[in-house]
This record gives sequence, C-alpha cells and structure tokens, in this order.
Amino acid sequence: MAPRKRPETQKTPEVAVRPKSKRSRSPRELEPEAKKLCVKGPGSSRRFDSGCLWAGLASLQVPPPSSIVRALHHHKLGNAVWPSLQQGLQQAFLHSLASYRIFQKAAPFDRRATSLTWHPTHPSTLAVGSKGGDIMLWNFGIKDKPTFIKGIGAGGSITGLKFNPLDTNQFFTSSMEGTTRLQDFKGNTVRVFASSDTCNVWFCSLDVSARSRMVVTGDNVGHVILLNMDGRELWNLRMHKKKVTHVALNPCCDWFLATASVDQTVKIWDLRQVRGKSSFLHSLPHSHPVNAACFSPDGAQLLTTDQKSELRVYSASQWDCPPSLIPHPHRHFQHLTPIKATWHPRYNLIVVGRYPDPNFKSCTPHELRTIDVFDGNSGKMMFQLYDPESSGIISVRFGLVSLLLGYHILIWSQEEAGMRT
Repeated sequence: MAPRKRPETQKTPEVAVRPKSKRSRSPRELEPEAKKLCVKGPGSSRRFDSGCLWAGLASLQVPPPSSIVRALHHHKLGNAVWPSLQQGLQQAFLHSLASYRIFQKAAPFDRRATSLTWHPTHPSTLAVGSKGGDIMLWNFGIKDKPTFIKGIGAGGSITGLKFNPLDTNQFFTSSMEGTTRLQDFKGNTVRVFASSDTCNVWFCSLDVSARSRMVVTGDNVGHVILLNMDGRELWNLRMHKKKVTHVALNPCCDWFLATASVDQTVKIWDLRQVRGKSSFLHSLPHSHPVNAACFSPDGAQLLTTDQKSELRVYSASQWDCPPSLIPHPHRHFQHLTPIKATWHPRYNLIVVGRYPDPNFKSCTPHELRTIDVFDGNSGKMMFQLYDPESSGIISVRFGLVSLLLGYHILIWSQEEAGMRT
C-alpha cells in the first residue's frame, strides 16, 4: 500500500495547527536519538535497545472487559470493589499509551508557552499563556480559529492560569505584570484581585476554590494572599523567605493549602487557623528549590517537584513519615519553563517531562526527552511516552497536553482514535 501523503500544515494569523498524520519515517532516520529508547513496564530496567520501542507493555495484565463490567455492577450494588476496578481501568489506560501520538500541534506565540489549563466543562478546550502575556483559548475539536488575547510583551509572562469555576466564560491569571486578575474571553478585566504596583514584585502562582469561593496567590518575595471571590483581601502574609512558585488547595478539603518555594521548603496550612507566618501545620524541607506541590485528585497525597532530580510523594495523613522518593532528571534552566510533575486526573499516576542530565546516575547515551509515567504508590516507572517528530524538552504536561521547550503546544491522542482522548 502506498504511504499516505502528509497533509499540509494549516495556518491562521495566530496559530499553526498540524493535523495528525501517519508515520513514514524509517527506523534508521530516528538514529542515533532513538537508539536507546526506554519504555518501561512495572519494575523493568530502563536499558532497552531500539527494537523495543513499545516493549515493556507485554508484562501489563489488562483485565478483560467483562471483569470491568462486573466490577461496575458490584460497585453499583454497594459492594466494596472500587479499588480493584480502579486498578483494572488504570492498567487498561497504561496499555493504551502505546498507541498515543501527537494529534495536533500549535505554535501561536512569539515567546515560549508558560502555563495551561483545561476548561472544566468542555473537554476539548484549553487555555494557554505565554511569556509575553498572550493567552490562547483553543477548542481543538473544531476547525474555528482559536481565540487569541494579546499580552503586553516583555514582562507580561503568565505564571498561573485557572478557569473561573463559577463562570466558565472567565479565567484567572497571575503574571509578572504584577497582577492577579479575572478576565473574560474578550480580554476584558473583570476584577483585579491583587496588584503589586511595582515592577519589583510580581505574582507567580494561583489557585481557586469554588466551594469556599476563595482565590489564593503567591508572589516572588514570599507573600501569599487569600481573597474571597468578591475581591476582598482576607490576609496577606509573608509565608516563605523567597519566591512562592506554587500554591495548591486540597481538592477534597479546600481549607488545606500547600505552598512551595525556592527557599527549599513546602509548607502545609490550615486556612481556618492561619494567624501568621509561623502558623503552618507542617514544613517539608527539600534539598533544592521546589517548582511545584500538587495534591492528588483524592486529596490523600502530595507530589512535589524540585529543580534538579527528585520527585517526592507525601501521605496527607502522615506528614512526619519519610516521603517516597523518585529520582528523575528535570533540572532547572533559566530559559526553560519550569518542569512540574502532576497527577493524572483519573488514576494514581504521576506524569512528568524528562530533561536528560549527563550527571544523573542512571543517564544513558542518546537518552530521549520523554514524558514519564510513574505509579503514585510504588514510584515505579510505568511508561515513557515519546513521539519522534517532537523530540524537544517537555516542560509542562497537563492531561493529554504538553508544552514543548519553545513555542509548541502538543495534543496527544490515540493514533487510531481520532479525537477520542
């Protein structure tokens, strides 16, 4: 059968989108970069030769559909089978990753992409922010041109981005412009929640709670500000000695706050009991500055990403116990959007971009810049996602979207599944 011709790249004034295409490159064209590709199954070694591109999945025991249906039936009847059902669905998802490829690619900005978030009710819509303050609202499920909101350029970097859970036609942003604000899809400012009024202070992180109607934001000198949805400031405290890189409210107990900082600590706070900078519940010291601290979807675990080579998983019920440590190369670089590990939204899986480091203990020649998937309980490598046509450094990964070092936004999907994600 003759190979299909690659479709031409579609372009709009703001964004270039590349439709999914079949592979026509030979294995020899991918060498030497793909020579040492590692695809890991549970507990396997990272050293594979190039002939086992998607090897490692053979060891996964995928439950038959009948067992999943039976488990759903028992769960509906009230029987305690939910953990086994979740494990079965997770194994099936891991098995499906072998067929994932880049479905669409966009390069809408003249500066690198810095943040992204999914729309809470439209699964094919996301918002992406850039270092120049530009914001793109992209529904990749339709052919209409994405909405593009122009930023101020230099000094306007979008550092945090969240849709408004009370009105999904609006979104919150924190930026190096010195504000945390609420905007609509036309780019109008609905409300300014925090403003530094000086070029020396800017906002680096934000999170929002729909249930408590709260907004929390952190700045580059260690302050964290809590506000209600009406914009009234509840408190403004210096909780860290240096920049607050990440703030996260627990999805199940939204009065529970985690803050991460380049002062090499992550701190846990009870928002009902905050009286000052020393009123934290726990302080979790790290060996290097910390890029992110994310609660798992069930709120039971906390995942942290440092700026060098370590991921940590803490139990929310036993903060004093040693965390699970996952060695992983993702070193910080000035002109790279900080790499932040995140949780898969449905399964107990950790997802993070790999930035190979020659000084890392297990580094191998020609190591690839993959998206790595770890088991959240054991810390074992479960899979490495890689597309030979997009071999750059994956800075941020959220859901099935990743940001490539530079200007590209990558949409991943099963090759046979079209728009199905």
